[in-house]
Amino acid sequence: MKRFWLVLGLMAGLMQPALAQQRIKELASVGGVRSNQLLGYGLVVGLDGSGDKGSSSPFTIQSMASMLAQLGVQIPPGTKLDPKNTAAVTITASLPPFARRGQALDVTVSSIGDAKSLRGGTLLMAPLKGADGQIYAMSQGNVVVGGAGASAGGNKAQVNQLSVGRIPSGATVEREVPTVLGSNETVQLELLEADFTTANRVVEAINRSLGAGTAQAVDGRLIEVRAPYDGRVQFLSRLENIPVKPAEVTPLVIINARTGSVVMNQAVTLDPVAVAHGNLSVTVGNNDRAGNPDINVRADAGQVVNLPKSAKLSQVVNALNAVGATPQDLVSILQAIKAAGALKADLQII
Repeated sequence: MKRFWLVLGLMAGLMQPALAQQRIKELASVGGVRSNQLLGYGLVVGLDGSGDKGSSSPFTIQSMASMLAQLGVQIPPGTKLDPKNTAAVTITASLPPFARRGQALDVTVSSIGDAKSLRGGTLLMAPLKGADGQIYAMSQGNVVVGGAGASAGGNKAQVNQLSVGRIPSGATVEREVPTVLGSNETVQLELLEADFTTANRVVEAINRSLGAGTAQAVDGRLIEVRAPYDGRVQFLSRLENIPVKPAEVTPLVIINARTGSVVMNQAVTLDPVAVAHGNLSVTVGNNDRAGNPDINVRADAGQVVNLPKSAKLSQVVNALNAVGATPQDLVSILQAIKAAGALKADLQII
């Protein structure tokens, strides 16, 4: 029977008191200071017979022939190459801001054919390109695969993914991306999450610390800050460490219907409500003048779970678990409670 898993620890940040102050660097990023994604194609060689099959991965044979031709090796016409020790792969990396020529990058190598494993392979020199088609880095090195695989008498055991690996410091930056710290006399701060209250509080904190009129909010995410040309790095260092009181925590419930996981923060509460869904009946109400809730979940089998002390959604989820509700039941019930206005939280289903 599939059960729900109530996950509270994953949202530990939301469980902290809403009054706790954070630095601006924890709430916003400087406009223009961003990483860029790189992508490449290459060959991993030296595999122990776990590479691609020529019948189902013809592009691997074409790549091998092209590579050998570039190295001056002439292949007689009609020769059939066997790629069992070779795998065609995609190579991905992230070019961080302010990266300089010669800087090393970590890369991820992923098989795009039917190779069984990349363990023990070596990536041959391959270019990494940006979205503009320009080459920004060159990659090469030994692939590190975190996992184990075994096979004996038709029985297989495998831990982790063997068709994906990493190469620490496996690429070298060849082209730099210019990063401009603001234009004219201003720099821009971009909040990680758009919120008018947080934007206003960031502006107030900056103006208190650096002088009136230093910052102004353009909208709920973008803030413009007047910054000197000289010593701009020192100015930004001081700016990003200014403490700010962020907006109060928004009640939020996230449901993964595939895995049955439910994630919520401490601000989630329920008003009195009654819901009937199929063979399930959910009732939330107050049983005394002090406001203590009485939660009942009933199934056809006659099983009843009574939770008399708290109106937290976590207790409703646990009660549904006790009577064997499915993830689809939970999604439907919470959507109905939300539509009735009794669920005081944003509901996200992923």
